[in-house]
Amino acid sequence: MGSTNGCLGVNHCLLEVEVLEAPQVRYTQDNQTPVAEMAVQIDGLRPDDPPGQLKVVGWGNLAQELQNRVQVGQRLMLEGRLRMITVTRQDGVKEKRAEFTLARLHGMGPGATSSPAVNPAAATAPAPQRRAPAAATPAPAAPAAPAGAQPPTWNTSPLVPDLPDDDDIPF
Repeated sequence: MGSTNGCLGVNHCLLEVEVLEAPQVRYTQDNQTPVAEMAVQIDGLRPDDPPGQLKVVGWGNLAQELQNRVQVGQRLMLEGRLRMITVTRQDGVKEKRAEFTLARLHGMGPGATSSPAVNPAAATAPAPQRRAPAAATPAPAAPAAPAGAQPPTWNTSPLVPDLPDDDDIPF
């Protein structure tokens, strides 16, 4: 299956993933907010690209939804934001890793449902907040798919085309 990975705004991404590890829920010490973490795999952009792995974090109601709805091997469409974190490995070396903070969870396939939008920033560690412009009117709901309809297909062509190694730019 092709990948659908792309950023849609300043830091608003939509990723098609396969769940590698079942979500693990823990609770914050201060206000006992549930936090779920799981490992997912993202297909490469081209057929010969290796898949990538990413840690997904869901806060509050989304953490509980991940725990209740998500299983290993399931394919999901995730909406949220990417950030880089620094972790210290067992050998003491610090490395940067990408982490995905979940905002919405979209099931895939027949009978799939989506989670409601939440504000994960309200439950996360303090971070610079930006004010989003207010929407003038809500988007109309998509019509229900007829029974037996095929799921949508996505354009998985690379964002940057393969070009020959020799370029004509003189610098």
